[in-house]
Amino acid sequence: MFRTRTPRIAVGVAALGLAAVGATAAPAAAEPSTASAAPALVQLSVVDATHTVFKGLVLTNGHTVTTASGGTHVCDGTNGGANPSRVPTPTAALDTAARLTHSSWDGPWYDSFSDYNVTTIAGETAGPGTYWNISVNGVSIPVGGCQFRIKTGDKVAFTITPF
Repeated sequence: MFRTRTPRIAVGVAALGLAAVGATAAPAAAEPSTASAAPALVQLSVVDATHTVFKGLVLTNGHTVTTASGGTHVCDGTNGGANPSRVPTPTAALDTAARLTHSSWDGPWYDSFSDYNVTTIAGETAGPGTYWNISVNGVSIPVGGCQFRIKTGDKVAFTITPF
């Protein structure tokens, strides 16, 4: 399960993220036609209906992710033609944090949107009349979490929100 991180621990999460980014960046270098943008160091928070599930710094890039109900797909900003090359994305940041904290998230994949619909994070499922809203710097994103480009310094939030 995600745990709330203190700033000191968050730096450790970011450092671990650097190792994860290095591991996932190698395939991007092998495909020169889709150059990868630099990783982004973002403040990620996950807030369910009653408490903060996770809060900390995450260093991430766009990468391939796998969920139990959605399968394996790229989540690198090129989804749906949103960006011409690979970029860090909110859902990739969530996936990086989940890997680093040995947690999980889930959501089905929709081919028509070329994106996931996040339904569960660290065992917290959006209930009837709610959904996991994704915002960057306090603004709900206008596209899917695998399509929106995030940059270093951004504040990315996944929050259970009523419809």
